[in-house]
Amino acid sequence: MNGQTIALVTGANKGIGYEIAAGLGALGWSVGVGARDDARREAAVEKLRAADVDAFGVPLDVTDDAGVAAAAALLEERAGRLDVLVNNAGVTGGMPQMPTTVDLAAVRRAVETNVIGVIRVTNAMLPLLRRSASPRIVNMSSSVGSLARQTTPGAETGPISAAY
Repeated sequence: MNGQTIALVTGANKGIGYEIAAGLGALGWSVGVGARDDARREAAVEKLRAADVDAFGVPLDVTDDAGVAAAAALLEERAGRLDVLVNNAGVTGGMPQMPTTVDLAAVRRAVETNVIGVIRVTNAMLPLLRRSASPRIVNMSSSVGSLARQTTPGAETGPISAAY
């Protein structure tokens, strides 16, 4: 693993996160599949391994301090460093949501996951990233999160998710 690039992708059990993990694995990288759901995470790892990806599961709930610390410890033990962190885990809080009726609990979940979770995971992984010769952090977003697109008259952005 010394010469192999080590990546961690949060929210890698499905969707864009899974595809990022698959793409990095196709490059020959060792990819940590970060996900909070044990069954989905392990299914994703098995599917990636069946495609000859060097994938390994990383139990990771970005909203949990202890869980994030445990993920960093797992990476420390496995590789001693991290080359690439992809902060992909995110929630919309459900759709559609109008600003005047949005459930504040959904807003709290979205902020805890999409904002604080990114900071929490990044800070926990910084010591490992600093051991890499060429560390990188990639933060995913979407057009739904674009204030410019959301406020452009006539722009089609899909259903409104006020929490997101």
